[in-house]
Amino acid sequence: MTVRPCLRWPDARLRSAAQPVAGITEEIRAIWQDMIDTMDAMPGVGLAAPQIGVMLRLAVVDASERRDRRIRMANPEIIDASAIMNDHEEASPNLPGVFAKVSRPRGVAVRFMDENGMLVRRDLVGLEATSVQHQIDHLNGKMYFDHLSKVKRDMLLRRARKLGN
Repeated sequence: MTVRPCLRWPDARLRSAAQPVAGITEEIRAIWQDMIDTMDAMPGVGLAAPQIGVMLRLAVVDASERRDRRIRMANPEIIDASAIMNDHEEASPNLPGVFAKVSRPRGVAVRFMDENGMLVRRDLVGLEATSVQHQIDHLNGKMYFDHLSKVKRDMLLRRARKLGN
């Protein structure tokens, strides 16, 4: 399919909530494939549709080493989260060159519509759980640095500006 360009921070669409997906169509499947191609080209472990300017509640995640566990999600929502937290370095192609350690629940249960239009529940842990939480943030108009303290967030954004973002 196609590797799509990622929006650059501070594009207003990155702060806007995405619209729900009514059903799975060939157009939705084509967007997912473009998202997977874009995610692989970064390389990254997940991508949300708003990151490429598509304002729909679509996300893809693949945190496997062999890149063979693609999860295509429409309208994902976290329905349960672990009390145990994990720290991961997070970044975004929308603000390249910078990253920060973010603390999120180690495991989550997520409900979403899959590529067949079925409502499914998946329990995810580790990097997969972190990635799906990161993607859902994008679908809600949030960036990973919103989880940082004001001081750390300001430092990260200053560093990004110095890099030309």
